[in-house]
Amino acid sequence: MNSICELARHGASALKPYPAYRDSGVEWLGEVPAHWEVRQLGRLGRLFKGGGGTKEDEREDGIPCVRYGDLYTHHRFFITESRACVTPELAATTYTPIRYGDVLFAGSGETIDEIGKSAANLIRGTACCGGDVIIFRPSIDADARFLGYATDCPPSARQKACIGRGFTVMHIYSRDLKYMTVAIPPLPEQAAIVCFLDHADRRIRRYIRAKQKLIALLEEQKQAIIHQVVTGQIDVRTGGEPYGEYKASGVEWLDKVPAQWEVKKLHQCGTIIGGMTPSMENRRFWDGSIPWVTPKDMKRDAIDDSGVKVTEGALHETSLRLIDPPAVLMVVRGMILARRVPIAWIKSPVTINQDMKALLPGAVINAEFLARMLDSAQETFVPLIDQAGHGTCRLPTERWRSLAVAIPPADEQRLIVDSLEASARTIVAAIENAHRQTTLLDEYRTRLIADVVTGKLDVREAAAGLPEVDPLAVEGDAVDGVDHEAGSERTGWRHAVEEGGPLADVADP
Repeated sequence: MNSICELARHGASALKPYPAYRDSGVEWLGEVPAHWEVRQLGRLGRLFKGGGGTKEDEREDGIPCVRYGDLYTHHRFFITESRACVTPELAATTYTPIRYGDVLFAGSGETIDEIGKSAANLIRGTACCGGDVIIFRPSIDADARFLGYATDCPPSARQKACIGRGFTVMHIYSRDLKYMTVAIPPLPEQAAIVCFLDHADRRIRRYIRAKQKLIALLEEQKQAIIHQVVTGQIDVRTGGEPYGEYKASGVEWLDKVPAQWEVKKLHQCGTIIGGMTPSMENRRFWDGSIPWVTPKDMKRDAIDDSGVKVTEGALHETSLRLIDPPAVLMVVRGMILARRVPIAWIKSPVTINQDMKALLPGAVINAEFLARMLDSAQETFVPLIDQAGHGTCRLPTERWRSLAVAIPPADEQRLIVDSLEASARTIVAAIENAHRQTTLLDEYRTRLIADVVTGKLDVREAAAGLPEVDPLAVEGDAVDGVDHEAGSERTGWRHAVEEGGPLADVADP
């Protein structure tokens, strides 16, 4: 982490404010450099709504097509390539064409904090976008990459949150978005800012990627240990030696199991129940104290809380059911199933939504042991999953309820659970530490971008000392798989400076 601290110490801390500031008149921007302009988007260009077909139109080859969901999952600040394509015929007749330099805003989102997620289009050549996208087409001469940073930095995100509307799904409209305000420096200064941020962002991403690789290796190690233990490959009672005697399980994913273990189907181990969503219009069902778990909450091994909560009224007036521990939760519908089936046990009473199932185990099996075993059977779930259209996946209960699991004697299950908790403690601590470091790095990057694009820090001198191509760049150091400092996607900042005059000419008047 010393190298990270050094990066921060000699990065933003080495930069100075501008000599002179003025009030922007916008709460989220505060003061801006005296020579910068403060303009609303509606006075910088045109905003209009995009239109398009459905995901069924997507092809591997054709005209690049950007959908609103991609702005949340695939692009950060810039769009350098599309996730999918559509045929030239559909692009010309059904979809909205986009140009290099357009800024695309997502017209809807799941939370008010994320509404209006945006990115600048840097695709050269023909491209289009789908529906529920708002397109900002600048009429001023501006650096497209600067607009990408400026329109989705935290001050801009807060403005978008203030104009977002809705309860269950948030929406933002071009008639409101045109009042969003950004601070615009002279064009050569925009290019210098982009050069500095690209350089800093690349270095930070390299550190983050290294931590992410470490996390992946630690997770792999943890899962390997769990799999060996819960499938009986090693005996925790003997410190990790194999069991003395094995028998054929008759189940492909288990192979042989310890002789004293039983093999049962899931529906023989307990009761399976589903969840539901109370009426969103009935406010007395919401903002209570009872956790209402959705797939978004299934990011931990043990669940005791949720992002949304329901009231006692929801339990009394609807079919929503309170689930007491011990119980195991599974996600059975959603896009997440394309990657894995999230499984966890609960530590306190919860309710669940309709995309979840709960398995209430009987006396024969420990809930934590069962959750660990099911999580080790991820490959077994893959052929059972249906693609339900629009990217949604479904895991029908009638398919997985007959999944076979191996069950040790009750006292041995408890020993296994305790042993896994102890052996995983060190690995989990290392994973949490790495996650904490990546979080701090990401927060540092976000704050740096916000401070630079709103003029809180002057990077002109720092940018003048940077090479045109970052010497720290390595293959793969790219957002969306593209090296943003190489190739035609980016006009070098020195070129912009030459066009607009030396940096000294745009210093404070």
